[in-house]
Amino acid sequence: MTKPSLPDLLHAAVSAVGGTERPGQVAMAEAVAEAIDDNSHRLIQAGTGTGKSLGYLVPALAHGERVVVATATLALQRQLVERDLPRTVEALHPQLRRRPQFAMLKGRSNYLCLHRLHEGAPQDEEEGLFDQFEAAAPSSKLGKDLLRLRDWADETETGDRDDLTPGVSDKAWSQISVSSRECLGATKCAYGAECFAEAARERAKLADVVVTNHALLAIDAIEGAPVLPQHEVLIVDEAHELVSRVTGVATGELSPGQVNRAVKRAAKLVDEKVADSLQTASETFERVMELALPGRLEQIPEDLGYALMSLRDSARSVISAIGSTRDKSVQDEDAVRKQALAAVESVHAVAERITNGSEYDVVWYERHDRFGATLQVAPLSVSGLLREKLFEDRSVVLTSATLKLGGDFNGVAASLGLSPEGVEGEDVPLWRGLDVGSPFDYPKQGILYVAKHLATPGREGTRGDMMDELAELIEAAGGRTLGLFSSMRGAKAAAEELRGRLDNPILLQGEETLGELIKAFAADPRTCLFGTLSLWQGVDVPGPSCQLVIMDRIPFPRPDDPLMSARQKSVEENGGNGFMAVAATHAALLMAQGAGRLVRASGDRGVVAVLDPRLATARYGSFLRSSLPDFWYTTDRNQVRRSLAAIDAGAKADGT
Repeated sequence: MTKPSLPDLLHAAVSAVGGTERPGQVAMAEAVAEAIDDNSHRLIQAGTGTGKSLGYLVPALAHGERVVVATATLALQRQLVERDLPRTVEALHPQLRRRPQFAMLKGRSNYLCLHRLHEGAPQDEEEGLFDQFEAAAPSSKLGKDLLRLRDWADETETGDRDDLTPGVSDKAWSQISVSSRECLGATKCAYGAECFAEAARERAKLADVVVTNHALLAIDAIEGAPVLPQHEVLIVDEAHELVSRVTGVATGELSPGQVNRAVKRAAKLVDEKVADSLQTASETFERVMELALPGRLEQIPEDLGYALMSLRDSARSVISAIGSTRDKSVQDEDAVRKQALAAVESVHAVAERITNGSEYDVVWYERHDRFGATLQVAPLSVSGLLREKLFEDRSVVLTSATLKLGGDFNGVAASLGLSPEGVEGEDVPLWRGLDVGSPFDYPKQGILYVAKHLATPGREGTRGDMMDELAELIEAAGGRTLGLFSSMRGAKAAAEELRGRLDNPILLQGEETLGELIKAFAADPRTCLFGTLSLWQGVDVPGPSCQLVIMDRIPFPRPDDPLMSARQKSVEENGGNGFMAVAATHAALLMAQGAGRLVRASGDRGVVAVLDPRLATARYGSFLRSSLPDFWYTTDRNQVRRSLAAIDAGAKADGT
């Protein structure tokens, strides 16, 4: 039988999902097939509306090798598993003569743990397990959530938190889930045969396509113990998020509360002398943290160094002693011991890592109003880790709507541990970049307006001229505005000010769940939605409800962000331009994502307004502008108001 052609397969899949075939999608599918065939790597930028999920799924399914698809967001994971994969598999079956299997796999804490549900959770005040269902008042929010979880446990087939609708609080979920460190293991657990996490792993082992998230991909790379099944092809969608997700997984944290919980959990499982040693170290650490001021620690202060060494050594003693001490009064001893061990091991790992003092780590204090001070440690860069762990022994395709910054792929490639495109050498993964464009006509569909006449934003203080500009633009647009702010403080200030000045309803992130806010924003064209980072890349509202996207300022990292400033300094010490490599690249990525909220369909029209004159006047402005969609560009405030009024009038004439 002749092998079915890729164009025929793609046509069948696109028809099955009710889509339209795009030239960019065809180019993408061919590039993915080529990468899989010659075991090479691709960075593919595919603009909104390209249909990129089918652009990689069809060649991957056709090839027949096992594929792992890693995405950043739950929404895309759901789309792949519930819509794209079932329809594509069915559509390709007549030509492929097989139905590839697919499965979703997440970290263990995403699944309900039957042992914890039935046997209880560790209680910090008492050292044993307690019945969380009895402890929580049935009328409280936590009590209601726990009762609903118990009912759901009897009917769910997956135990996956994301299948529970509506969801529950993190606090409620933590009562019935465990981390991989806390898990007893299927062979030692009374519920091992029914375990939801183990069942998900088994399904993944049998699947041709495994859909997972960036965090699990990072754990698989960092921990050394494979979590994902062996695979020949890795496709990373939403790849612009990968570096920050891997950094998150590789970041350690130590707080007095966390150490205190570890002490309490271990106390009954070791002899008094060993327990007292950890208790004393905990108290010393807490005293140091009470005086901690936010910021980077380029040198570990002597008192902190002493406290960390005491924690490390006493935690190590507890870990050794837990295995040999038995307390007859403890119920379900294996589970209690495992919980305690996990808590103490976590403290030991971070204390040891900071005490060892790697030049590749950044250490800093953070202070929260509610939780007090925490000690953080993160890698200066994850590029070496990604180069070593990601690109060996498999073909890798990284794709996103925003991978080209400043006109090329090299900035993003460098953050992934890759050399400039086309550079060959020993231990240098060779890759090629492809921009398949977008089906949208950006110059005709959108305007990029920079408010060049405004004052340059400072670090603090209200921007009266910016508020006036914001109000005038929203009035001209008739509402229909998504306001993207670089800080929550800025979003709140703008919402409070404009609620007093405008008749338009103004929704503010945090006042309701994000899903509810977006639904309300999409339902009423007069409404505006203001918010911060998650809105810059999490909103998909095609049509006349979103015809003006406003960015209050260029979203550079905060100057006091310890990790970003350390990365910038490191680039400069190695002879590079730290500002462009770190701060400008960070801002370009966010601005490209934010501007991408405007045009989501071929009929969309509107304006992206940046209320920061530096985009027009600063030397780096051209780099940032070239990272955005190719909108028609202007700094003429009157022109843009006329355009917005015309777009608003057109939408009203259409009845929206």
